[in-house]
Amino acid sequence: MANGHQPKDNHLLSVLPDAEWARLSPHLVRLDMPLGQVVYESGDRLDHVYFPTTSIVSLLYVMEDGSSAEIAIVGNEGLIGIALFMGGETMPNRAIVQSAGAAYRLDARILKEEFHRAGPVQRLLLRYTQALITQMAQTAVCNRHHSIDQQLCRWLLLSIDRLPSNELKMTQELIANMLGVRRSGVTEAALKLQDAGLIRYSHGHIEVLDRPGLEKRVCECYAVVRREFDRLLPDLKAL
Repeated sequence: MANGHQPKDNHLLSVLPDAEWARLSPHLVRLDMPLGQVVYESGDRLDHVYFPTTSIVSLLYVMEDGSSAEIAIVGNEGLIGIALFMGGETMPNRAIVQSAGAAYRLDARILKEEFHRAGPVQRLLLRYTQALITQMAQTAVCNRHHSIDQQLCRWLLLSIDRLPSNELKMTQELIANMLGVRRSGVTEAALKLQDAGLIRYSHGHIEVLDRPGLEKRVCECYAVVRREFDRLLPDLKAL
């Protein structure tokens, strides 16, 4: 189970009732998810969905000029590919690995069949989708109204919530692309957090040293997202 070698390291898969687990588990394929790998481009047909275990995937909207901004992150609490069961067949945005690790892939046809049974899997996925939409909306608000320092704190806390450790493998350039800001702004914000003893940053590696300190510094957006995920996806044993 350590190192993300088990599908049930993903929260959604871990709470499936026995019958649904028995139908889905034989079709899960473990994959390595290297940093920077593009899982889907905007407009790609959804042939598979992905359940991260130790990796984190960022959902980005990319403009015509190549600039981008993150709308949500998905880790071991969720899945990549909600458009599949929400009525679409293609991805509306880019999905890129922001923290390397593992994930499990499932054929899109199999998930759709399970969703249309209108049983526990459908209820689980709809509740997850509501929580993800909350994260997307709060990210938009945060990017508009809060400082880069606060955005970085939010991003770090949401990321380590989805990892088994307090360490991230991440470049400043990738963080800048996620937040939709200049790299110099990320550098300045990261140095402030490091000088305050909250993180340790070296090239391509961030370690959170003082989580309570980050929580005191972060804007309200982190708590809003965290509460909604906790409310909708506590353990879901009563599916």
